[in-house]
Amino acid sequence: MQVIVAKKCGFCPGVSNAISIAEQTLAHEKNVYSLGPIIHNKDEVARLVKKGLKNVDKIDNIVSGTVLIRSHGAAPAQIEKIKKKGLNIVDATCVLVKRVQEIASKLESEGYQVVVIGDKNHPEVQAVVGCAKDVVVIDSEQDLHKLRPEGKIGVICQTTKAPSHLGSMICAIAKKGFGELKAINTLCKETIKRQQSAIEVCKKVDVMFVIGDRDSANTRTLADLCKKYNKQTFHLQNWEEFDTKAVYGKKVAGVTAGASAPDWIIDDFVENLKKVDTENL
Repeated sequence: MQVIVAKKCGFCPGVSNAISIAEQTLAHEKNVYSLGPIIHNKDEVARLVKKGLKNVDKIDNIVSGTVLIRSHGAAPAQIEKIKKKGLNIVDATCVLVKRVQEIASKLESEGYQVVVIGDKNHPEVQAVVGCAKDVVVIDSEQDLHKLRPEGKIGVICQTTKAPSHLGSMICAIAKKGFGELKAINTLCKETIKRQQSAIEVCKKVDVMFVIGDRDSANTRTLADLCKKYNKQTFHLQNWEEFDTKAVYGKKVAGVTAGASAPDWIIDDFVENLKKVDTENL
């Protein structure tokens, strides 16, 4: 089968840095804990677990050792709690995520009600929320009732959202007639490049595959975007989830991957897909 791979896909610089920090830490430290999955990819996390990384959800579950702050970051209160327990901290927070945290804190200090456009259950958003006292998280126009009708608001966005979503939400907020509205673009440029590259491939192929963990926000966004341009889009974790029915009668397949999908998963999928003989299915 002919396969076209998106020019921009797989690990972004922030994820690559987090994985590199994790491996370096595991090579020199014992009892290394990750406060939540270091990235949203079960296969890559499992690989690091084999190297000794321990995943925990609560700081209380750590008695001693080193705590690795994952790429999505952690709230200041969590960092302070880790320090009080006398634990060593290694920070693998993406620099762009850290920027969003700093902006949230600055906006509040300037008197703005901080508004985060994003998924309230996503760890990146939860960490940002912890950086200010007066924060409202919205992800659709149905959430606009949460905003105070008066005063001034400062809007930031989860880094992995699509530009179109940010634009439509800011437009909807602006219609509410706030006295002052300050919006700062906190989207990740690498994420946007992956979205644009995926759309280009979508338009050229019979079927599109988006590789990455279902817990990965940027991968889900990629899959949703691809489905708008190619209804024959499938979001798969890895090759094990592939079903030949997806390529029946198809000649050209496209492949992209989320920013948390490692090269070894992508390469394995592409090589196996190329071997599929669609004419003899």
